[in-house]
Amino acid sequence: MRYFGEVIKYARPYTKILVFSFFCLVLTSIISLILPLIVKNMVNAVFIEKNGEVLNSLTVDLVITILFQVIFAVIHNYVFGYVAYRAVTDFRAEVFSHIQSLSIRFFQNRRVGEILSRMSSDISVIQSAMTSIPVAILRQTITLFGGLAIILYLNWKLTGLIILALLPLMAFARFFGKRLRGLSENVQDKLAESLTVLEETVSSIFTVKSYCREDYENGRFKNQIEKAFHASLGKVKISSFFGPFILFLTFLVSGLLIWYGGRQVMTGSTTPGELAAFFLYGIIMAGPIGTVIRIYAQSQEAAGAMKRVNEILNEKPDVKVSENPVLLPDARGEIEFENVNFSYDSGKLILNDISFRVAPGETIALVGPSGAGKSTVTYLLQRFFDPDSGRILFDGHNLEDLDLKSFLSHIAYVPQDPQLFSGTIRDNILYGKLDATENELIAASKAANAHDFIVKMEDGYDSLVGDKGIKLSGGERQRVTIARAMLKNPKALILDEATSSLDSRSENLIQTALETLMADRTTLIIAHRLSTVHNADKIIVLDKGRIVEMGSHSSLMKEENLYYRLYTMGVLEESSLSAD
Repeated sequence: MRYFGEVIKYARPYTKILVFSFFCLVLTSIISLILPLIVKNMVNAVFIEKNGEVLNSLTVDLVITILFQVIFAVIHNYVFGYVAYRAVTDFRAEVFSHIQSLSIRFFQNRRVGEILSRMSSDISVIQSAMTSIPVAILRQTITLFGGLAIILYLNWKLTGLIILALLPLMAFARFFGKRLRGLSENVQDKLAESLTVLEETVSSIFTVKSYCREDYENGRFKNQIEKAFHASLGKVKISSFFGPFILFLTFLVSGLLIWYGGRQVMTGSTTPGELAAFFLYGIIMAGPIGTVIRIYAQSQEAAGAMKRVNEILNEKPDVKVSENPVLLPDARGEIEFENVNFSYDSGKLILNDISFRVAPGETIALVGPSGAGKSTVTYLLQRFFDPDSGRILFDGHNLEDLDLKSFLSHIAYVPQDPQLFSGTIRDNILYGKLDATENELIAASKAANAHDFIVKMEDGYDSLVGDKGIKLSGGERQRVTIARAMLKNPKALILDEATSSLDSRSENLIQTALETLMADRTTLIIAHRLSTVHNADKIIVLDKGRIVEMGSHSSLMKEENLYYRLYTMGVLEESSLSAD
């Protein structure tokens, strides 16, 4: 059970009702041990005493005892089930929260399907174990040792037959559990790989259909699930032997009990009732013996799943949190990079000695060839990563000293590829400010030129956008993300050419809205279009991770270097400069 400490701690708030639940379980287990004794007396009343009144009285006692057992069992099952599922639910939420706290680098190194597998199937295995193992251990321990004590009292010779059967079972349990743990980990890994293929295919379904690659994806998925199937066969081979082996030993011991006990009844050394009670105890104890093996095997399987989940829980964010972070209730929007160097992996520098300053309210355009480092600059500014060396300042504070949530509350990011959540248009816009009023929501939508198309939809602002906004056009999705940024009302903006997905009419309207939004706000734009560059206060030209030019459009044109070549080649006008 040491593997489940992370989950068990979530049951601590329910300790009192959990103790009550286990008390009911103890009573249920004890009652199950009393029942064979009542049956023993009933058999003796029939075959030895031949007393109908005693038989009637014992029958009433048997019914009342069974009724109490049912009542205590129902109470226990509900209370324990509630606590167990509550603990696992809280654990699942905690794992999700931890995943969100991790740095972007973690998500770069992990496939989505792998994370989904650990959040779903692995935690489901843990949940199954947590809801069954503690109950089974306590119940079967009481039943096994209580039953052994009673049958030892009834007939020590017959007890010896049952004890002898335990030895091969325990040896088998050890072998079975160890093998099952390794096989279960392998199966979960293979299932995670198949889930990755599923996630990739569904999320890229337009590309799949456009290239007619359904058969190819079917083959990829089938290949992965076949691997999971063959891995599962190992579990099946062991499990297929387990049931028949237990059944064989159960019938073998039962047969020996009837043979040996029957001879004792014939010689008068024991009564028919004692033999019947002993036989019932043998059946009752066969359950705990088999359950012990199942529990051991299940715990090993859950331990493997817990190991995989712990690999995520043991991950630490790359972005370090200051012990005494500085809060920023207000901001001016001043940004400064000082000799910043950065690489995603050790070795190749993506940014090399980057230094520039953006005054409050100033608009800066980042231009350069693909791979120059433009998007990386914006990632570092949002502190998705920390620089390898150098500093990034916001209002004169080192980003590493600021409270991250407080700092990011002053920044809004509008990507070139609009990102929406499944839900309603209202939900997606309110993501910028969850407590916004209806008037604020509508004002932001109108400013983003989104209100008119929204109200024409069947459910207006409550219209569902579909997975990743699939029910909206590209321009509509972009206008929703711009409305979201407007609603946030930030002091600094990061725009990845936010109008690039719009038609010419909408682009003109949105460009005007963005210019209004950008007024008195610091703006950092990854520029793809000439119009954006012309309107910038300063242009920073990046190439191979370095700043090679900086200045206004006119001054850079006069120098006739990289910016001049990009302009004269028509690269900026054709919007072919992509984000890095």
